[in-house]
Amino acid sequence: MATCTRTVWKVLAGCQRQLLSAGGPSFMNVPHTHRNLPVRTFAVARTFQKKDKKKEEEEKTKEKKVKKEKVVMDDSQRHKPYGKTAWAPVDDVYVRRFYPRTTYDAADAIDLLKNFQVLDFTPPTQPVYIDLKLNMKLEKKKRVEQFTSTILLPFPFSTETSRVVLFTEDENQVKVAKENGADVAGGVELIQQILDDEISADFYVAVPEMLPKLLPLKNKLRKLFPKSKRGSVGNNIPKMLQLFRTGHEYMVESECYVRTQIATLDMSRGQIFANLQKILEDVCSHRPANMGPFIERAIVASHTSESLWFKSEEVLQKPETRTEDK
Repeated sequence: MATCTRTVWKVLAGCQRQLLSAGGPSFMNVPHTHRNLPVRTFAVARTFQKKDKKKEEEEKTKEKKVKKEKVVMDDSQRHKPYGKTAWAPVDDVYVRRFYPRTTYDAADAIDLLKNFQVLDFTPPTQPVYIDLKLNMKLEKKKRVEQFTSTILLPFPFSTETSRVVLFTEDENQVKVAKENGADVAGGVELIQQILDDEISADFYVAVPEMLPKLLPLKNKLRKLFPKSKRGSVGNNIPKMLQLFRTGHEYMVESECYVRTQIATLDMSRGQIFANLQKILEDVCSHRPANMGPFIERAIVASHTSESLWFKSEEVLQKPETRTEDK
């Protein structure tokens, strides 16, 4: 019985193969085309993606705005500073980078400059310079404008005087100006002579009434054009002429540096200190009211000596207490 059922199934299977191969249309020559069904991205998913991108961008902008605060390591109670060998060298000969930089008092730095001159047999009349680095940064990426200033030093070191031109139409003021050392004094008639380079000077000062008439000289004089901020506009003619004839001029260079001469090394320590104090006070007068310390770093040096870092805060807080002069 079992063998009969097997043979019946084999016969039926063979008949089915023949029916499928013989009957029905053949699709051998018909090209098969595959359709790529579009993948739809729903609008809801896209909005979520946009929101995620916006959140990421906002987080990035917040991270940029948040400034990283400088971590100041307090190593005053340690046996040695971080990254250094010791607080002070034991021997006279040592590698400088292994020890912290020495910051001197201003009076002590001046004494060292004088000692360097004696030991090195250099000229005693060599100039003394200072190099100041200023904090010119303000809020919201703003900066303090670079300035130029002229001051009267307590002890002038230069015997040369500058050429000064005064603009005024008052005859009495012209006489006062010439009596106080003005090289040229006059009114509107000087404008064409200055444009033609017939008259040149180191400084140009004017009375307030002359400013509207001097506008043709603005492009010619540029930084030398009279301004009230610099003290080159006023009615006190003798004071202006004294300031610009015998005064000392300095300016901010390279965005935040003041490099200028303050004295000569043959002057006494008290005289050098007084000139230094006068310049530092004038520099700090340009500091905005809401700012902190204006001078970040102060260096003093002579023409042939090494640079000495000194404490500018003490110079501004208190005057020189020593009475000895060398």
